[in-house]
Amino acid sequence: MQTISRFCAYHYLKIMLILMHIENRRARQGSLATKINEKETKPMYYSAGTYEAFAKPEKPEGADRKSAYIIGTGLAGLSAAFYLVRDGQVKGERIHLLEKLTLAGGSCDGRKDVRKGFYMRGGREMDNHFECMWDMYRDVPSIENPEISVLDEYYWLNKHDPNYSLCRASEKRGQDAHTDKKFTLDKMSQMALTKLFMTPEKELEDKKISEVLPDSFWETNFWLYWQTMFAFQRWSSALEMKRYLCRFCHHIDGLPDFTALRFTKYNQYESMILPLVKYLENHGVKVEYGIDVKNVIIKDEDGRKVATQIVYEKNGETDQIDLVEDDLVFITNGCCTDTSCYGDQNTAPDISNVKNGEGESWDLWKNIASQAKNGEYGNPDKFCSDVEATNWMSATVETSDEEIIQRIISICKRDPRAGKVTTGGIVTVKDSTDNWYLSWTINRQPQFKSQNKDTVLIWVYALTTNKEGNYVKKAMRDCTGEEVCREWLYHIGAPLDKIDEWAKSRCNTTTCFMPYINAFFQPRKEKDRPLVVPKGAVNFAFLGQFTETPRDTIFTTEYSIRTGMEAVYTLLNVDRGVPEVWGSKYDIRELLRAAYYAIDKKKLSELPLSFKEKIALKIALNVAKGTDVEILLRESGLIE
Repeated sequence: MQTISRFCAYHYLKIMLILMHIENRRARQGSLATKINEKETKPMYYSAGTYEAFAKPEKPEGADRKSAYIIGTGLAGLSAAFYLVRDGQVKGERIHLLEKLTLAGGSCDGRKDVRKGFYMRGGREMDNHFECMWDMYRDVPSIENPEISVLDEYYWLNKHDPNYSLCRASEKRGQDAHTDKKFTLDKMSQMALTKLFMTPEKELEDKKISEVLPDSFWETNFWLYWQTMFAFQRWSSALEMKRYLCRFCHHIDGLPDFTALRFTKYNQYESMILPLVKYLENHGVKVEYGIDVKNVIIKDEDGRKVATQIVYEKNGETDQIDLVEDDLVFITNGCCTDTSCYGDQNTAPDISNVKNGEGESWDLWKNIASQAKNGEYGNPDKFCSDVEATNWMSATVETSDEEIIQRIISICKRDPRAGKVTTGGIVTVKDSTDNWYLSWTINRQPQFKSQNKDTVLIWVYALTTNKEGNYVKKAMRDCTGEEVCREWLYHIGAPLDKIDEWAKSRCNTTTCFMPYINAFFQPRKEKDRPLVVPKGAVNFAFLGQFTETPRDTIFTTEYSIRTGMEAVYTLLNVDRGVPEVWGSKYDIRELLRAAYYAIDKKKLSELPLSFKEKIALKIALNVAKGTDVEILLRESGLIE
């Protein structure tokens, strides 16, 4: 093991072999144990393959007696309602979605303000192995073509127009930064990432990424890709970093050019939320708007936990819903877009009321958590107590100006008005890393069905909101939409003497400052997030990005949907397996392939090895010669 720790190539080979024999065995044993134990205590279990994926479960016992109250209409809440209808076979009229706002969708929003313009706080990147998501959307009809499903629509679109980027990063005002699909990981960084991959989550609790990765890592293309694609920071959770490495190791080759990603036709609201809401309404599900839930009262008697009351405000008056045990409650605890502050072309977002730990979703979670006897409802303070660590800001630029569009074309090599993939994901401004750390993207146009065909919408976001820009000498959070647009125009190479006029008269820009958008990346312990169904819970569950379910990664649509599915299957005793998280971390083929790309597609023989390292590698390859391992090494590209 000492030899392994001293050199990269042999280290990788040895690690992959260990993973094949140990991790795979542990995964099988753990999965079996989980199934056995959970079958004895609760019905929810994980499955893989088409046998259960294609099966329709029997109607759960007592389904006709059940009523459900779902707090929050984000993707997690809507998916819980979906699974109650389809698999739980609960009557739609007995399902109540409680939403404070006047629109469903939660953080998956997208809208046009008739006075200010289009707002897109964010967008969603999907993966072909979002197993729960595709399980749901295969049965949700498309709005544009009800004869097919949302999955069919999505699948055909991405087959006909596959995603890829032609310029992942720029510098020097619109010039290709030539990251050239390379990770540029030095040996120390390679070894640190491998160690992180192998470290048990328990040992990473409350640790930052900066505590487990070397200083040289921050200068690599890997970190540039990773940080801007997933919005990690150096102070983010090492535990979450490990989960991402394990969850998406099968996509390492698609990280530099976004070939791993798939996108919806329109914005996230119109493509994902509206079809789901329509499905639910067609099944009799009610969405009750203007309901601001303040607390869920939980009675705990000797560890048996029953939700007995929902306390809410509507039209300024406090009211309550009294519950019986047959009433199921699904609670969205925490929200990454809580306390969003909006700006427009002429106004900066007002952040004067942003204070650590304050926000309606946090208040609800805190009220519930305070009732726990042993911290089993989580620790919201861990996530919402440092807005300087958890914020970033986005903007939506609207333009139809030909000169600006030509600047866009010169960078991404595609015309955004063609209705196809444009940037293929974000273009990161590499020489803004010490300033705003700006990235921008143009998804398929139009992004909104109501959008003028000649208009282009550009989504801009910055990881750092408290530093001056390269062109605009102000912090982004203090800027109007026009000023944000100036910074973006500067970085795409607009003529210096035209930037200000173009931003003012040829573009319209809206902005949004989100204090808690990265809250779920805060260093944490496992128990800081409540289990989807806490131990002893009889009739309630938690949903969304601040709940705990094993192996999956937050900040994804899949995570929200998975929690909704697991919650329903557990509380209703649905006898069908929840699709397990895709197990690429246990697949030796994917691991060897990941190693190949991590060393920038070099053969093991091409690595700069010392004499001792070469000897060790030779021994390892001789051991593998004539075996399936040799074949796998060759297929991965690591050997000739």
